[in-house]
Amino acid sequence: MALAGATGEPSKAPRSLRVLVADDDQDTVVTLTVLLQDEGYDVQSVYTGRNVIGAILDFSPDAVILDINLPDLSGWEVARRIRDRRGPQPLLIGISGEYKKGADKVLAHISGFDHYLVKPYDPKMIFAALDELRTGQR
Repeated sequence: MALAGATGEPSKAPRSLRVLVADDDQDTVVTLTVLLQDEGYDVQSVYTGRNVIGAILDFSPDAVILDINLPDLSGWEVARRIRDRRGPQPLLIGISGEYKKGADKVLAHISGFDHYLVKPYDPKMIFAALDELRTGQR
């Protein structure tokens, strides 16, 4: 049930998007979490590929920022599992500091990623991808 505003009509304020950050590098996780929270996103973090699926079930994120080189399951495998179970949702943003070649971007697309960024990347690129959800362009 939507809350009524001063005019008596339901409030049309968008809810905060939920973003799951999955990376084994703690500095990356902390930095992304702070940047996203500062922009008004609701953020949860995990450090292994195996924890991503459980976090998706518990947190129901609108978007997942997923490192490719995770210690237990690769980001490629995690993305395939998400797409097999959840279809086109959530938005998947792959990030990697190791897999930087054109073939890696093709594999990202085949695995189900919507976006693929190479480290170091400008955080504005993540915000631009997330804006697709806010504006309904995805």
